[in-house]
Parts: sequence; structure tokens; C-alpha cells
Amino acid sequence: MPELPEVETTRRGLAPHVAGRWVEQVVLRRADLRWPIPPEVPQLLPGQRVDGIRRRAKYLLLDTAAGSALMHLGMSGSLRLAPAGTPVRAHDHFDLVLDDGRALRFNDPRRFGCLLWQPPGEEHPLLRSLGPEPLADGFDGDWLWRLSRGRRAPVKTFLMDQSVVVGVGNIYAAEALFMAGISPLRAAGRVSRARYGALADAVKRILRAAIERGGTTLRDFLAPDGAPGYFEQELSTYGRGGQPCQRCGAALRQGVVGQRTTVWCGRCQR
Repeated sequence: MPELPEVETTRRGLAPHVAGRWVEQVVLRRADLRWPIPPEVPQLLPGQRVDGIRRRAKYLLLDTAAGSALMHLGMSGSLRLAPAGTPVRAHDHFDLVLDDGRALRFNDPRRFGCLLWQPPGEEHPLLRSLGPEPLADGFDGDWLWRLSRGRRAPVKTFLMDQSVVVGVGNIYAAEALFMAGISPLRAAGRVSRARYGALADAVKRILRAAIERGGTTLRDFLAPDGAPGYFEQELSTYGRGGQPCQRCGAALRQGVVGQRTTVWCGRCQR
């Protein structure tokens, strides 16, 4: 599933080409994706100028005066710009046709993505309970420490809770915990304030590095220009179960935490 760096890579790739353009037409090839596409999208979006495209957690918002088109890539979705007359491929579910003759086209084989609507001045229900952005000043070790008190769940599960901090999925949680030297199995409430400071710093460093490298391509993700993400080449733990730890050489352990495959070093992470 595309995580925060992949969604941010998509946003940065699209922004220079979409901001300031006018939406001429909305072409829906399916009436629903993960959820039914609300009628406001084809009714209100055409004729609107795109003020900008922004990200909140793993959602993209195409802002106009009439409201915002709220999009999620799901597990296998991608957004790309193409000439409006480009032949339709399988799983091309909608086009937002722009005034320069190009279309913002959404492809999603598994149909777990979405296209929803947020009226101006309102916050969509999907966004209301989200935690802080991990790259914002409000996210730090003190925040994690306060929220973790009394929690018995594994720290990796805690870190992936979107009400705690948004956008830190399986890949980047595993990498940040390795960088901070914290076992993903340790109870969240038993991690010290100082170690949470190291973990928050690791989250920021890992996410910034992944964004700089265009995200991580494991199966489905490609940037809007079709280029893969290159952070996969720098993964220390994710997908490396049984291989030598890059720090100490011990075989990396693999297990399941919160129904997600998890890899860690039993020697370096405590």
C-alpha cells in the first residue's frame, strides 16, 4: 500500500501541472470504488479552478472554491497525467479532464482507493480523527510518550495508529524502530521518554529520506511520471527476514505484529 512518502511524491509530481488549471470534465467509468463516488464530484468540480493539491495523511485533496476532491490511492492505485485522448487501460476508473487537454487519470486494480467530496470550510469525517503529521513540529518524542502511557500494545502497532501519528505504515515503522534501536515487540507504555525522542527523530529522518528518493516501489507504486521509488534499495529490515543485520551481522528475526509481517534485529533492538 502506498504510504506517506509515496503519496507525497505523487502530490509533488502533480502540483506543478495541476495547480492553476481548470477542470473541464469529470469522466467516471465506475460509480464506486471503495465507497460510492458522491454526486457532488461530477456536479460541482467541472468549471472550477484548481487552487492547489495538498496532502493530509495518505489522502490527497484537490482544492477548489466549490470544495475539495478527496482522493486515496488505496492498495494499488496511481494518479497520472496523460493526454485526455489516451486509450483507456483496464482499471482506469476516472479522469479529471483539465483545460490544457490533459487528464488526471486514476488507475486502481483492487479498487480500494476513493474519490470523495469535502465541502468548503468543512473537514471530511475520514480526516477528523487523524493524528498529527509526522514531519510537523507538533510531532515529537514528548507527544509519543504522553499518548503511550498505560498502553500494552506493541510499540510498532502504536506507531502505526493513525490517531497517534498519520502516515507511518508498515515499511517506515519497521525502519524507524530499527534506526532508534527499539524492539517492535516492546509494549508502547514501557518505552522511555528519551527513547521516544529517538524514535520521533528516526521517523522524521526515514520519511524525509524516502520522499527525497521518490518513495518505495515494492509492487504497485510508481510516481506520476512512471518512475519507481528508490528507497527500497536502502531498507534495513523490511523484507529482509533471515538476512544479516547491517549493523551487527546477526540474522534478522521475522514475525507478525498487529497482523503485519515484522522484521527486526534481536541484538540491536531492545
